[in-house]
Amino acid sequence: MDMINDISFEIGGKLVVLIEHQSTINPNMALRLLMYAGRVYEKITDEEKIYSSTKISIPRPEFFVLYNGVQPYPDEKIIKLSELFENTESLGILEKEFPALELEVRVLNINKGKNEEIAKKCQTLYQYSAFIAKVREYQEGGLTLRDAVEKTVQYCKKHDILKELMEKHAKEIMSMLTTEWNWDTAKRVWQDEAREEGIGVGLAQGREEGRIEREGIARNALEEGASVDFVQKITGLNFDTIARLKNS
Repeated sequence: MDMINDISFEIGGKLVVLIEHQSTINPNMALRLLMYAGRVYEKITDEEKIYSSTKISIPRPEFFVLYNGVQPYPDEKIIKLSELFENTESLGILEKEFPALELEVRVLNINKGKNEEIAKKCQTLYQYSAFIAKVREYQEGGLTLRDAVEKTVQYCKKHDILKELMEKHAKEIMSMLTTEWNWDTAKRVWQDEAREEGIGVGLAQGREEGRIEREGIARNALEEGASVDFVQKITGLNFDTIARLKNS
Protein backbone atom coordinates (compact mmCIF):
# COMPACT_ATOMS: atom_id res chain seq x y z
CA MET A 1 0.00 0.00 0.00
CA ASP A 2 1.15 3.54 -0.70
CA MET A 3 -0.52 4.65 2.53
CA ILE A 4 -0.33 2.81 5.86
CA ASN A 5 -1.75 3.69 9.25
CA ASP A 6 0.08 3.37 12.56
CA ILE A 7 -2.01 0.70 14.30
CA SER A 8 -5.14 -1.23 13.36
CA PHE A 9 -6.62 -4.29 15.01
CA GLU A 10 -9.83 -6.28 15.22
CA ILE A 11 -11.62 -7.42 18.38
CA GLY A 12 -13.67 -10.60 18.12
CA GLY A 13 -14.96 -9.76 14.66
CA LYS A 14 -17.15 -7.06 16.23
CA LEU A 15 -14.87 -4.05 16.39
CA VAL A 16 -12.05 -2.71 14.23
CA VAL A 17 -9.86 0.01 15.73
CA LEU A 18 -7.55 2.36 13.82
CA ILE A 19 -5.08 4.50 15.75
CA GLU A 20 -2.73 7.23 14.58
CA HIS A 21 0.03 8.89 16.59
CA GLN A 22 0.71 12.56 15.85
CA SER A 23 3.10 15.19 17.16
CA THR A 24 1.25 17.84 15.13
CA ILE A 25 -2.51 18.14 14.71
CA ASN A 26 -3.63 17.39 11.18
CA PRO A 27 -7.14 18.75 10.40
CA ASN A 28 -7.37 16.24 7.52
CA MET A 29 -6.95 13.21 9.76
CA ALA A 30 -10.56 12.10 9.32
CA LEU A 31 -10.04 11.88 5.55
CA ARG A 32 -6.78 9.97 5.98
CA LEU A 33 -8.45 7.50 8.34
CA LEU A 34 -11.34 7.06 5.90
CA MET A 35 -8.80 5.94 3.28
CA TYR A 36 -7.08 3.64 5.76
CA ALA A 37 -10.43 2.15 6.82
CA GLY A 38 -11.31 1.31 3.22
CA ARG A 39 -8.08 -0.65 2.91
CA VAL A 40 -8.70 -2.45 6.20
CA TYR A 41 -12.22 -3.50 5.19
CA GLU A 42 -10.92 -4.71 1.83
CA LYS A 43 -8.46 -6.89 3.69
CA ILE A 44 -10.86 -8.42 6.23
CA THR A 45 -13.93 -8.84 4.00
CA ASP A 46 -14.54 -11.72 1.60
CA GLU A 47 -14.82 -10.02 -1.80
CA GLU A 48 -17.28 -12.58 -3.17
CA LYS A 49 -19.72 -12.02 -0.30
CA ILE A 50 -19.94 -8.30 -1.09
CA TYR A 51 -21.81 -9.13 -4.31
CA SER A 52 -24.09 -11.78 -2.80
CA SER A 53 -27.78 -11.28 -2.04
CA THR A 54 -27.16 -12.08 1.61
CA LYS A 55 -26.49 -9.29 4.06
CA ILE A 56 -23.02 -9.45 5.60
CA SER A 57 -21.88 -8.15 8.97
CA ILE A 58 -18.75 -6.07 9.38
CA PRO A 59 -16.99 -4.95 12.56
CA ARG A 60 -17.85 -1.46 13.78
CA PRO A 61 -14.99 1.02 13.34
CA GLU A 62 -13.48 3.27 16.00
CA PHE A 63 -10.89 5.93 15.17
CA PHE A 64 -8.34 7.49 17.50
CA VAL A 65 -5.44 9.93 17.27
CA LEU A 66 -2.91 9.99 20.12
CA TYR A 67 -1.42 13.49 20.24
CA ASN A 68 1.79 14.37 22.08
CA GLY A 69 2.91 17.59 20.39
CA VAL A 70 4.17 20.72 22.10
CA GLN A 71 1.31 22.97 20.98
CA PRO A 72 -1.46 23.39 23.60
CA TYR A 73 -4.40 21.07 22.95
CA PRO A 74 -7.42 19.98 25.02
CA ASP A 75 -7.46 16.58 26.71
CA GLU A 76 -9.93 15.35 24.12
CA LYS A 77 -11.51 16.61 20.91
CA ILE A 78 -13.62 15.15 18.10
CA ILE A 79 -12.60 15.78 14.46
CA LYS A 80 -15.28 15.09 11.84
CA LEU A 81 -14.97 14.26 8.15
CA SER A 82 -17.94 16.54 7.39
CA GLU A 83 -15.87 19.52 8.55
CA LEU A 84 -13.93 19.15 5.29
CA PHE A 85 -16.96 19.11 2.97
CA GLU A 86 -17.42 21.95 0.49
CA ASN A 87 -20.37 24.27 1.00
CA THR A 88 -23.04 23.41 -1.60
CA GLU A 89 -25.37 26.39 -1.15
CA SER A 90 -24.12 27.93 -4.41
CA LEU A 91 -25.48 24.83 -6.18
CA GLY A 92 -28.90 25.28 -4.59
CA ILE A 93 -28.35 22.23 -2.39
CA LEU A 94 -29.12 22.68 1.29
CA GLU A 95 -26.80 21.30 3.91
CA LYS A 96 -27.95 18.01 5.45
CA GLU A 97 -28.37 17.67 9.19
CA PHE A 98 -26.80 14.22 8.88
CA PRO A 99 -24.33 13.99 5.96
CA ALA A 100 -24.43 10.98 3.69
CA LEU A 101 -20.90 10.13 4.80
CA GLU A 102 -19.42 10.84 8.21
CA LEU A 103 -16.39 9.73 10.19
CA GLU A 104 -15.50 10.86 13.69
CA VAL A 105 -11.98 10.75 15.09
CA ARG A 106 -11.40 10.93 18.83
CA VAL A 107 -8.19 12.90 19.44
CA LEU A 108 -6.60 12.20 22.84
CA ASN A 109 -3.84 14.36 24.27
CA ILE A 110 -1.35 11.90 25.79
CA ASN A 111 1.18 14.43 27.05
CA LYS A 112 2.22 14.03 30.66
CA GLY A 113 -0.48 15.41 32.95
CA LYS A 114 -3.24 15.00 30.34
CA ASN A 115 -5.99 12.34 30.35
CA GLU A 116 -4.69 10.90 33.60
CA GLU A 117 -7.59 8.46 33.95
CA ILE A 118 -6.66 6.85 30.64
CA ALA A 119 -2.97 6.89 31.57
CA LYS A 120 -3.71 5.06 34.83
CA LYS A 121 -5.35 2.25 32.89
CA CYS A 122 -2.41 1.85 30.50
CA GLN A 123 1.03 1.86 32.10
CA THR A 124 2.76 1.63 28.72
CA LEU A 125 1.06 4.79 27.48
CA TYR A 126 1.76 6.55 30.78
CA GLN A 127 5.44 5.62 30.65
CA TYR A 128 5.70 6.65 26.99
CA SER A 129 4.33 10.10 27.93
CA ALA A 130 6.94 10.29 30.71
CA PHE A 131 9.64 9.34 28.19
CA ILE A 132 8.68 12.14 25.76
CA ALA A 133 8.41 14.66 28.60
CA LYS A 134 11.95 13.78 29.73
CA VAL A 135 13.33 14.18 26.19
CA ARG A 136 11.83 17.67 25.99
CA GLU A 137 13.16 18.51 29.45
CA TYR A 138 16.70 17.65 28.36
CA GLN A 139 16.28 19.62 25.11
CA GLU A 140 15.12 22.67 27.04
CA GLY A 141 18.29 22.25 29.11
CA GLY A 142 20.36 22.76 25.97
CA LEU A 143 21.00 19.22 24.68
CA THR A 144 20.66 18.32 21.02
CA LEU A 145 17.78 16.04 20.10
CA ARG A 146 20.05 13.00 19.68
CA ASP A 147 21.80 13.62 23.00
CA ALA A 148 18.47 14.23 24.73
CA VAL A 149 17.03 10.94 23.42
CA GLU A 150 20.18 9.05 24.34
CA LYS A 151 20.20 10.46 27.88
CA THR A 152 16.47 9.74 28.25
CA VAL A 153 16.98 6.10 27.25
CA GLN A 154 19.57 5.75 30.02
CA TYR A 155 17.26 7.53 32.47
CA CYS A 156 14.37 5.21 31.63
CA LYS A 157 16.48 2.09 32.07
CA LYS A 158 17.53 3.29 35.51
CA HIS A 159 13.99 4.22 36.62
CA ASP A 160 12.13 1.22 35.11
CA ILE A 161 10.32 3.30 32.48
CA LEU A 162 9.71 1.12 29.41
CA LYS A 163 12.83 -0.67 30.65
CA GLU A 164 12.42 -3.88 28.66
CA LEU A 165 11.75 -1.95 25.45
CA MET A 166 14.75 0.31 26.07
CA GLU A 167 17.08 -2.61 26.70
CA LYS A 168 16.01 -4.55 23.61
CA HIS A 169 15.42 -1.76 21.11
CA ALA A 170 17.44 1.27 22.21
CA LYS A 171 19.12 1.68 18.80
CA GLU A 172 15.83 1.46 16.91
CA ILE A 173 14.21 3.97 19.29
CA MET A 174 17.07 6.41 18.72
CA SER A 175 16.65 6.09 14.95
CA MET A 176 12.87 6.34 14.99
CA LEU A 177 12.60 9.39 17.23
CA THR A 178 15.42 11.43 15.75
CA THR A 179 14.30 10.63 12.21
CA GLU A 180 10.60 11.29 12.82
CA TRP A 181 11.13 14.52 14.73
CA ASN A 182 13.66 15.80 12.20
CA TRP A 183 11.12 15.00 9.50
CA ASP A 184 8.50 17.15 11.23
CA THR A 185 11.01 20.01 11.40
CA ALA A 186 11.96 19.54 7.74
CA LYS A 187 8.33 19.70 6.65
CA ARG A 188 7.82 22.99 8.49
CA VAL A 189 10.95 24.43 6.88
CA TRP A 190 9.81 23.40 3.38
CA GLN A 191 6.39 24.95 3.95
CA ASP A 192 8.00 28.21 5.07
CA GLU A 193 10.33 28.19 2.07
CA ALA A 194 7.44 27.53 -0.30
CA ARG A 195 5.54 30.53 1.06
CA GLU A 196 8.59 32.74 0.66
CA GLU A 197 9.49 31.56 -2.81
CA GLY A 198 5.94 31.56 -4.16
CA ILE A 199 5.19 29.65 -7.34
CA GLY A 200 7.28 28.98 -10.42
CA VAL A 201 10.98 28.24 -10.49
CA GLY A 202 11.47 28.84 -6.78
CA LEU A 203 8.77 26.30 -5.89
CA ALA A 204 10.09 23.76 -8.36
CA GLN A 205 13.55 24.14 -6.92
CA GLY A 206 12.13 23.78 -3.41
CA ARG A 207 10.44 20.53 -4.42
CA GLU A 208 13.67 19.15 -5.84
CA GLU A 209 15.57 20.12 -2.70
CA GLY A 210 12.79 18.54 -0.66
CA ARG A 211 13.09 15.29 -2.60
CA ILE A 212 16.85 15.21 -2.03
CA GLU A 213 16.34 15.91 1.66
CA ARG A 214 13.76 13.14 1.98
CA GLU A 215 16.06 10.67 0.27
CA GLY A 216 18.80 11.64 2.72
CA ILE A 217 16.47 11.03 5.68
CA ALA A 218 15.43 7.68 4.16
CA ARG A 219 19.03 6.59 3.63
CA ASN A 220 19.99 7.46 7.22
CA ALA A 221 16.95 5.66 8.63
CA LEU A 222 17.67 2.53 6.57
CA GLU A 223 21.28 2.51 7.76
CA GLU A 224 20.00 2.61 11.34
CA GLY A 225 17.87 -0.49 10.68
CA ALA A 226 14.46 1.12 10.17
CA SER A 227 11.92 -0.94 8.19
CA VAL A 228 10.93 -0.04 4.62
CA ASP A 229 7.31 0.55 5.76
CA PHE A 230 8.47 2.98 8.45
CA VAL A 231 10.73 4.85 6.03
CA GLN A 232 7.87 5.13 3.52
CA LYS A 233 5.58 6.52 6.20
CA ILE A 234 7.92 9.27 7.39
CA THR A 235 9.22 10.36 3.97
CA GLY A 236 6.36 9.70 1.56
CA LEU A 237 8.80 8.20 -0.94
CA ASN A 238 7.57 5.30 -3.05
CA PHE A 239 8.79 1.78 -2.34
CA ASP A 240 10.87 1.56 -5.54
CA THR A 241 12.86 4.64 -4.50
CA ILE A 242 13.37 3.28 -0.98
CA ALA A 243 14.49 -0.09 -2.37
CA ARG A 244 17.00 1.71 -4.60
CA LEU A 245 18.36 3.67 -1.65
CA LYS A 246 18.56 0.54 0.47
CA ASN A 247 20.59 -1.31 -2.15
CA SER A 248 22.83 1.63 -3.12
